[in-house]
Amino acid sequence: MRGLALSGVLAAVLSFSTTHAALTQVSSWGENPTNLEMAVYLPSTLAEKPAIVLALHYCGGTGQAYYQMANYDSYANAGGFIVAYPTTKKDSNCWDVASTKSLTNNGGGDSTGLVNMVKYLIEKYNADPAKVYATGSSSGCMMTNVLLAAYPDVFAAGSCYSGVAAGCLAGSPGSSPQSADPNCASGNNVKTGEQWASQAKAMYPGYNGSYPRMQTFHGTADFFVHYKNLAEQLKEWSALLGVDFIKNVTNTPQSGYTQMVYGDGTKMVGYSAEGVGHTVPVHPQLDVAWFGLA
Repeated sequence: MRGLALSGVLAAVLSFSTTHAALTQVSSWGENPTNLEMAVYLPSTLAEKPAIVLALHYCGGTGQAYYQMANYDSYANAGGFIVAYPTTKKDSNCWDVASTKSLTNNGGGDSTGLVNMVKYLIEKYNADPAKVYATGSSSGCMMTNVLLAAYPDVFAAGSCYSGVAAGCLAGSPGSSPQSADPNCASGNNVKTGEQWASQAKAMYPGYNGSYPRMQTFHGTADFFVHYKNLAEQLKEWSALLGVDFIKNVTNTPQSGYTQMVYGDGTKMVGYSAEGVGHTVPVHPQLDVAWFGLA
């Protein structure tokens, strides 16, 4: 849930023609129950079986704006992978992370449309179905959590910024700052890891496989999507992945950031950014490394 400052809006407008030209707009890519839009960055040379990164914008954003903000181009060109930048235009351009449809595997909500984008790209570009990843900021991080919970057989890993646990907004009237139940963003939706995991598993009844690896960032000075939500994400994913907290590594990956390592650090890590508000800046090099695409 991130509003652009005026300067950011102007920058997005001024750069739109260049940004738009660098992306391939895609239509008729499959079942699209909530009328999402899809834009794709194709690297200069595709890998033989390219990976796919689904990059999800913040509230009030667009795929084109997040393309400018996240800037995965050089990494995609080096690794030959595809980056999809979807857009939602409902509920103040916030991803639906509240409705039963979106919080259910193949339920017909935003999450279904996003997964259908991935399926289209796998088929069209002979992409590797074992190398599908999700990332995003604010509302995009919230949807990253939902996608990994509701479609654990589609996504291999997620890495996201300043979001909430999957299911935090379940049953809320909406997902935007204007429409959402404020208890979630304020950090007051507190559960045990087992309770979060049970809620996540209910999004895909009958699934007995493993869950995707998770990396998540949050700023200690975030009072919009409160910092307390980092702890709830970590509880949820540590329970789903069966890993326990092991240690903190200070000033990693940079001064003021603390890396929280779970297990051996290959399935789950968190990052606490001291003094950072909403949202933590995108660290594309860390996302790509977490996905194994560096």
